[in-house]
Amino acid sequence: MKKITKAVFPVAGMGSRFLPATKVSPKEMMPIVDKPLIQYAVEEAVAAGITDMVFITGRNKRAIEDHFDKAYELEAELAMRGKEELLRMVREVTPSHINCIYIRQTEPLGLGHAVLCAKPVVQDEPFAVILADDLIDGEPPAIRQMVDVFQRHQCSILGVQNVPREQTGQYGIVSCDPLETGIERVNAIVEKPRPEQAPSTLAVVGRYILTPRIFHHLEKVQAGAGGEIQLTDGIAALMREEQMLAYRFGGTRYDCGSKLGYLQATVALGLKHPEVREGFAAYLNSLK
Repeated sequence: MKKITKAVFPVAGMGSRFLPATKVSPKEMMPIVDKPLIQYAVEEAVAAGITDMVFITGRNKRAIEDHFDKAYELEAELAMRGKEELLRMVREVTPSHINCIYIRQTEPLGLGHAVLCAKPVVQDEPFAVILADDLIDGEPPAIRQMVDVFQRHQCSILGVQNVPREQTGQYGIVSCDPLETGIERVNAIVEKPRPEQAPSTLAVVGRYILTPRIFHHLEKVQAGAGGEIQLTDGIAALMREEQMLAYRFGGTRYDCGSKLGYLQATVALGLKHPEVREGFAAYLNSLK
């Protein structure tokens, strides 16, 4: 019985949809209320019992490493001023039992290539892939739900949700057969199909559990448009030799790779934040 102890975070992208804010600051460091997107993603992995966080980074991503590093000067200053609650928050950014590992993706060759970069660390273990752009507010957290499914089925799992048919061209779309409540067996996956050609409206949205066999297939994938290696192509090859499941996770997903989704997440989580929720709700009500 294999367990999931490693999560891969592809964070090398440019974040061009949020320029100029992302000119020098990674999009993954953009805050939702008071925590950056990447911290939400790491906290989700920690809640699933994952201990090794593998970040696939690129140029101008040093802020992510600094965020999860120990901040000696800041901690000393907060301690000296008696700011115990703030000191606790800073120290809890990186729990003592987790390991942060950074691998540089030297060229922007796509999501599939980013996942392949993790091979030297992941080796022959099953692992999770979490895209910080997709913030999923669920209880238990989405990747925890998927880890629980993996414990029962011991195979690759794709996190999915239904999307409007006119949006299928933005996602990898799967064709499935029902297996049990919330879980389906995947028999095909198509990258960004036109609405009239999509086999379904079930989209893969930023959460994966993959067996290490995916690396074999990603090494053989031919680069497509823009010279990118698509993770979808590797998944399609993997499912021809291994069972693959689609899991309809519980929770609300916010596409924080888009301005609208980012604003929606900010409002939704702001209304849940114990420090500001009452005042924020009153302000929003005043705008009606």
